[in-house]
Amino acid sequence: MDRTPTPFVPPAPSPRTEPPSMLQMMRIVYKNPLELWGEPSYNEPWVSVSGVGGPLVVANDPALIRHVLVDNAKNYRMATVRQLILRPILRDGLLTAEGDVWKRSRKAMAPVFTPRHIFGFAGPMLERTKAFADRYEGGGVHDIAVDMTNLTYDILAETLFSGEIAGEPGSFAHQIDRLFETMGRVDPLDLLRAPEWLPRLTRIRGRKTMAYFRKIVADTMEMRRARMASDPDGAPEDFLTLLLRAEGPGGLTRGEVEDNIITFIGAGHETTARALGWTLYCLAESPWERGPIEREIDAVLAREPDPTKWVDAMPLARAAFEEALRLYPPAPSINREPIVPEQWRDLWIPPKASVLVMPWTVHRHRKLWENPDAFMPSRFHPGNREKIDRYQYLPFGAGPRVCIGASFAMQEAVIALAVLMSRFRFDTTPQTDPWPVQKLTTQPQGGLPMRVSAR
Repeated sequence: MDRTPTPFVPPAPSPRTEPPSMLQMMRIVYKNPLELWGEPSYNEPWVSVSGVGGPLVVANDPALIRHVLVDNAKNYRMATVRQLILRPILRDGLLTAEGDVWKRSRKAMAPVFTPRHIFGFAGPMLERTKAFADRYEGGGVHDIAVDMTNLTYDILAETLFSGEIAGEPGSFAHQIDRLFETMGRVDPLDLLRAPEWLPRLTRIRGRKTMAYFRKIVADTMEMRRARMASDPDGAPEDFLTLLLRAEGPGGLTRGEVEDNIITFIGAGHETTARALGWTLYCLAESPWERGPIEREIDAVLAREPDPTKWVDAMPLARAAFEEALRLYPPAPSINREPIVPEQWRDLWIPPKASVLVMPWTVHRHRKLWENPDAFMPSRFHPGNREKIDRYQYLPFGAGPRVCIGASFAMQEAVIALAVLMSRFRFDTTPQTDPWPVQKLTTQPQGGLPMRVSAR
């Protein structure tokens, strides 16, 4: 008799069975774009339709995804709609810059994210997580979505900025939520590809929050410049110093340095935070998965004090995190448009088409995954992980613009899970009723209230 528990199916919008009207679509896209996609998006290799703002291609076939993001990446620029949403926030940061500006930024940051540097971050990641975990002594109900935002902010501030970010960390999670609630939503004018100078009423409320972030960054830069001037040998050799040294002729402009700091403070930790929250939630609803992970963590911590080795030593913990990234990809859409229209097999990609590579639909595609809506970390266990096509699993993107911080995020996540789950157990409560909503990231609407108790 098979006693394997039925896998937990976490909440997600059901595929639409009929197209929405124009007005419905506008409302859905503003409220939650994840609710827009119909059955074809989860079943077909691609979908090609005429959208509100012009032609739309949804790419699900891994070979097509590779073509757009890798093999013919030079023919694809950032989609107009995506830039209309993100550029007001990030300007010329790494996520939104193109051409020579992007190349300069990527080159300037690359040394920070080499394996040697990332291993060097493991110690501070461990210490910050241990200190953060102390707040759970005494148990109680905590909003894990907020807590993970605060934790990953602490880690980012310590590793990339040596703890020297201006402003009050305590208000940071609230401000991030407000920024994404206002500036991070798709405005109907974006779908219509209205010019940038036309005000987006939905984002006017976010201007104060955006000014808050810009001030934090300006103050942070000035603090570090002053330290570098007064004590050139004493300034930490971190991400912030590296960027400031890259400023000048042939390097980054002052504005580009500021934009990249905004990008990493505002988005660099947010993606990992969301994935950690979803991981703890899914494990709480799957105790048969959680138990072996807790035993794995306990065994590794008892014999291996070096946190740089934990990612490889904890395959079950890593697999749970990767499965949460599959179900709730922090960046649920990758948007491109062709510079020159082209034919790919039977698909015509017309001029000015919005080409969407949607990790949200690709990761839940009926032809690519078995039981795609279920939380099944075994997909990523050793021996299974290697069978997954590189272009059917895209939590960090692919191609030249693959996330520069992917290894950083994976190490951070495993260390955080190891520390938190070695000391505490996270359980859902009657109030735990999250609903995935796409703002800039895949966020749990209603938060993640969970009961924390000592193990």
